[in-house]
Amino acid sequence: MSRSSSDARLGKKERVDRTRARSWATQVLYRWETDGADRPLLDVFEETLRVRQMASRRIPLVEGHLQRLSRHLEEVDQALNRSLDNWRLDRLSMVDRSILRLAASEILFDPQVPPRVALQEGIRLAGQYGGSESSRFVNGVLDAILREHEGRDGSQGNPSSTTRSP
Repeated sequence: MSRSSSDARLGKKERVDRTRARSWATQVLYRWETDGADRPLLDVFEETLRVRQMASRRIPLVEGHLQRLSRHLEEVDQALNRSLDNWRLDRLSMVDRSILRLAASEILFDPQVPPRVALQEGIRLAGQYGGSESSRFVNGVLDAILREHEGRDGSQGNPSSTTRSP
């Protein structure tokens, strides 16, 4: 089954759950960053579950995002660093860095999600949680990751209609 056909089969409820799970994962990543990122990401998730209420059907989705990112954080950060023009990952805001890590991990390592859906969800999260320029910045970085990923795996995707901002 192709990545796009698997997404097309999702009903509205499942799409909403996936969108909200990404928001939760972003919040956990942000909390992990503010705590110094010196303990396991899944420990921060467990602590979050003790103090915040999350729909039980979304918990496995959030946990999946965080497990994937925990397994591939170094590779995700390397891809992000290659895609940042005149920036370093450690100099980004914690919110933008969290969003970029989450979306890049989906683009690179989640075969169930079409890469362009991950890109659009990253832009949506940036608009929701980031600063005034976050959406544009996140779009440019994720677009570069997507182009590199499509070139590496041989996919024949259409070039994005957006371009990276300076």
